Amino acid sequence: MAENEHIARLAKQMERQVRKEQHLLLTQDEALELRRQGAMELYSICAGFAASVNRLLTPPVLELAPSDFSPEMFREPGSNLIQINAHGRIVQIAFQSTPQKFSTEKFLIPYILEGELRAYNREMLEQSQVRTQGLFFCLEEPRNTWHYYEWVHGRTGVFGADQLVSLLERII
Repeated sequence: MAENEHIARLAKQMERQVRKEQHLLLTQDEALELRRQGAMELYSICAGFAASVNRLLTPPVLELAPSDFSPEMFREPGSNLIQINAHGRIVQIAFQSTPQKFSTEKFLIPYILEGELRAYNREMLEQSQVRTQGLFFCLEEPRNTWHYYEWVHGRTGVFGADQLVSLLERII
């Protein structure tokens, strides 16, 4: 009985390790599909946030660009841009594929999309005080997720509507 438990424990460890190293086994087609999914997830976060805020306002204030996004709109190679505009107060997200199938150069968790969050208003632009954060679509279990990284303070976390609220609060 004890031998079976050891074998089962070893099998679970091996399975965890294989999942942890999934990025090493990706084909180019699989990487492209994951990148498209990541782009769609990022757009969905932004669209859901804008819709939630606009539901509470008359008239709606937040403008999302592009107004629609599909997996085919993802540019590889090239830059992709999502922007939320609140009467000149802007949250801009620029992202692109990593040069290789994945990277750990700027963030410890392997990622396949990298980008930058920028939040600014007119006064901040005039004073060259645009706030920026790194943004990474990471390959991890149980699901791949977007993470932000604050360059100034070294803070990191999962990117979502809460992060967008925090960014907009600072520039309004």
